[in-house]
Amino acid sequence: MQFGVFTVGDVTPDPTNGRTPTEAERIKAMVTIALKAEEVGLDVFATGEHHNPPFVPSSPTTMLGYIAARTERLVLSTATTLITTNDPVKIAEDYAMLQHLADGRVDLMMGRGNTGPVYPWFGQDIRNGIPLAVENYALLHRLWREDVVDWEGRFRTPLQSFTATPRPLDGIPPFVWHGSIRSPEIAEQAAYYGDGFFANHIFWPKEHFMRLIELYRRRFEHYGHGSADQAIVGLGGQVFMRKNSQDAVKEFRPYFDNAPVYGGGPSLEEFTEQTPLTVGSPQQVIDKTLTFRQHFGDYQRQLFLMDHAGLPLKTVLEQLDILGEEVIPVLRKEFAALRPAHVPEAPTHASLRAARAG
Repeated sequence: MQFGVFTVGDVTPDPTNGRTPTEAERIKAMVTIALKAEEVGLDVFATGEHHNPPFVPSSPTTMLGYIAARTERLVLSTATTLITTNDPVKIAEDYAMLQHLADGRVDLMMGRGNTGPVYPWFGQDIRNGIPLAVENYALLHRLWREDVVDWEGRFRTPLQSFTATPRPLDGIPPFVWHGSIRSPEIAEQAAYYGDGFFANHIFWPKEHFMRLIELYRRRFEHYGHGSADQAIVGLGGQVFMRKNSQDAVKEFRPYFDNAPVYGGGPSLEEFTEQTPLTVGSPQQVIDKTLTFRQHFGDYQRQLFLMDHAGLPLKTVLEQLDILGEEVIPVLRKEFAALRPAHVPEAPTHASLRAARAG
């Protein structure tokens, strides 16, 4: 099972002192977090894609390419690649290039994002969100698997005898996760292609995501990719830890109360009860994360959001130390002991290459 962190790259004031980092500071902090993730033994670093303030990660391949040059083992991923507003030809070429530079340590999470105005900024209509996701990914899927592509669709100019370059490393496209928080059509799409499904269930109650994941698993089996419990599932989560749970709650509360994504909604206690957010001791994080398997079945990737809401970089790095030293080793052992032998691990370039050779 893979464990890692994802970032949305928000530039948010620290509510305890009012200081807002510069864009340069935030971008460099994200790099530092990725390097720390590898240092403490995590498997994955994933960045979102946003094109509006207060977010900075508008060019994931630039950031991930830089991180690739400074790491050796970390899988580099996106927490969202906007399949709706990016040209699939550009996605195919950008991420194949990154794949070569990173020696295969690359995968992607396709999504539609959560910012409506991004559609007209890139010449699209939000009312076409689902059709764009379906058509653009169908083309991307072919561009990575066919050397010469003839194609015509609804949303971009036709292609005639087109070859995307460079070709995927070793002829193996990056593994794709389809991310969704609400759309059964995306779960269906992931199942159809035999790709992964990532349910970033950080805001809504678990029952909603249980239905989405169950749909994906049933359709994965329907399309002949394996049994339902062999489907490739990823989950998101949020944690804040201190040795004593009371200290964690006291320290995190002002960040929760003032964060744009939290403030004005349910209380910290209500949000902790209804969502994966865990604010407490390392053992509480372990206990709650282990319940995810009870709700969603055996799964392959767990990503935590650690660096949001204006938390200082120093605090985030402390959190990563706790995560790597006290939480992940226990979770690895427990999840491995519970996972049946026929349930696969998360696909990597090496495992996909070995499967093809076998």
